[in-house]
Amino acid sequence: MQSDKPISQTEPSGGIWSRTLKRLQLESANEGRRSNADLDPVPISRRTWRTHNFVMYWISDNFSPSGFRNAASLMDVGMSWRDSLLCVTFAQVIIAAVIVLNGVWGSTYHVNFSVQARASFGFYFSYLMIIMRMIVGIFWYGINAYTGAECVRSMIYAIWPSFHNVANTMASNANIDTQMMTAYVVYFVIVVPMHMIPMHQLRWLFTIKAITTPIIGFALMGWTVAKVDASQLWAQNSTLKGSALGWAFMSGLYANIGSWSTLAVNVPDFTRYAKSNDAAYITLFVLPATGCLVTFFGVVVAQGSRILYNTLLWDPLQFIDMWTSRGGRAAAFFCAFFFLISQIAVNIAANSVSAANDLNCLFPKYINIRRGQLIVAVIGSWALTPWNILTGAPAFLSFMSGYSVWLGPLVGILLSDFYLVHKRKYNVWELYDSNGIYRYNKWGTNWRAFIAFFIGWVPLLPGFIPTVNSHITVSAGVTHLYNVAYFYGTLSACFSYWALCKIWPAKETYVPYPVYPETDIIEARDSDEQESIVYGQEQVVITSAEDEKTKES
Repeated sequence: MQSDKPISQTEPSGGIWSRTLKRLQLESANEGRRSNADLDPVPISRRTWRTHNFVMYWISDNFSPSGFRNAASLMDVGMSWRDSLLCVTFAQVIIAAVIVLNGVWGSTYHVNFSVQARASFGFYFSYLMIIMRMIVGIFWYGINAYTGAECVRSMIYAIWPSFHNVANTMASNANIDTQMMTAYVVYFVIVVPMHMIPMHQLRWLFTIKAITTPIIGFALMGWTVAKVDASQLWAQNSTLKGSALGWAFMSGLYANIGSWSTLAVNVPDFTRYAKSNDAAYITLFVLPATGCLVTFFGVVVAQGSRILYNTLLWDPLQFIDMWTSRGGRAAAFFCAFFFLISQIAVNIAANSVSAANDLNCLFPKYINIRRGQLIVAVIGSWALTPWNILTGAPAFLSFMSGYSVWLGPLVGILLSDFYLVHKRKYNVWELYDSNGIYRYNKWGTNWRAFIAFFIGWVPLLPGFIPTVNSHITVSAGVTHLYNVAYFYGTLSACFSYWALCKIWPAKETYVPYPVYPETDIIEARDSDEQESIVYGQEQVVITSAEDEKTKES
């Protein structure tokens, strides 16, 4: 039997390198299994997120500069404000359903995506999925860091208008100027200490955001409506017609689903902190509702900028930078300040913590969530140079949509395994055992998931390549398939995985009763009788759900 002796109690050997590794090892790292305190199931004392906390989270997540950009970027490529609004809202309804379905895993077993992936992909094959999701999370961290720096730049413009005239000393092909680089450094200095806030305490930051950022949205919209003739504001029509408009709509739909596809995969990273299993269901309503509202704000501001300044400003920060009077600069400062709070909170919760969880799973001896966040901050902010990604609206849309080619099949397999194959019954502690039932074979790979994953993304690869290299052209049919990639990838992977498991079931992974983190009581939802089993070295009483409710009463 493997020892559960903490790694910190083992004696170091070797020279300087060994002593350095010894100092870096976490006290909570466990020698008997690849885990630590941050990777273990969330204890009851840290399950602090209630329904209203999830409401505040989704409000704050949508009400950000990125939320304003979504519909405005679609208008920039030729769609009308009505079509843009409908496209974004429809995308959020779809992705909200996926997020809720996958979030049930976290609120049920209180473990994150990195551990969840082992149940369907196998103990070691899951690491490929984790690395893939981690890379996307780090990229998104960089994108949001750049937006946070834009907030800082707008604040500096408002305080010192002369900052507009600072000479650019950066190279002409750098895609970033001296002003922006200065703001970027200031943002990085501000945000690094924020990574020290524990995840279960971030709900208070979301509450602050949920109050302040909608006020900014209404203020921007109100100012625009007051300055612009209403008949002009709603007069903009699509420059696209017929099938061109239809496929542009599908492309925009795919892009906006893609921007949330990362969160659809790793939503258990947040729902694991839920106090009750029903707390996260509110997402199904709140996410589309807030997304529709902030998109409407973005449409009004973008269309207003076209009328007021004769150019479509798809970024609300560029819009407030046009306020140059004394009173206008004061308003611009407060708008930028609250947008900055919004970006910091979104980036920490949606990207920093998630990618840190992945690093935590890959290197549990040395990296916890706090250390992982600092690593993500450095790599995402500086190594990936996000200013080269956000060079314009088409580039932004291409980036949002491209990586969901892989994330769609990934979440499809997770949902299929949870609802169709294992029917929500898992032994949570076996997920931490490299030789446990979820290893599947000596390579730690579930070949069924391997095949289903490739079925989900390989046919989409020809359509993805031109988004990376514009010099490569493909047929219209290939492009059209790529425009519905999330639907194809998710559904094809989901049902092919279910079919493979139906024909060739991995019977060793099927358990009669779900085993939850509270190992003293195992809730058997499908049984009306009490049984006694032996798990590990202790005897455990299995009670029915009704008996458990009676006991709690």
